[in-house]
Amino acid sequence: MESARRVTLSAAVFVSICFFLPWVQVSCGGVKDTASGFDLARDGDQMLWLVPLLMLAVILLGLMRVWKKMPSVFSLVSIASGLISAYLLDRERRNVEGLAGTRLTGWFWLGLFSSLVVLISTLIFYLKRSKPT
Repeated sequence: MESARRVTLSAAVFVSICFFLPWVQVSCGGVKDTASGFDLARDGDQMLWLVPLLMLAVILLGLMRVWKKMPSVFSLVSIASGLISAYLLDRERRNVEGLAGTRLTGWFWLGLFSSLVVLISTLIFYLKRSKPT
């Protein structure tokens, strides 16, 4: 159970870091530019601000040891955070894929994968926690 919690917190930290790394690479006529999740959120897609805020909530709840006192609260917040973050990143993927000369970077894919890890590892944590002994 402790390892699932550690995996959840580590993945939440990784999603938060990936938010500030390049997600989209644009190249046109020899000119290349990149945009991070921070850039995309600042330049119009306001919903993307939820990604680091939700991951920060998971990290804070984990560090405050809420997972010991109220495991259901920790699980609910973590599952919702992983699900919403994965949805928002997938929505961004769909927005970018149709544009000519753009591609998603490895940091984007690692952030999306880590969001799913937050979701799955929290489910494992909750199922192990709620299993009758």
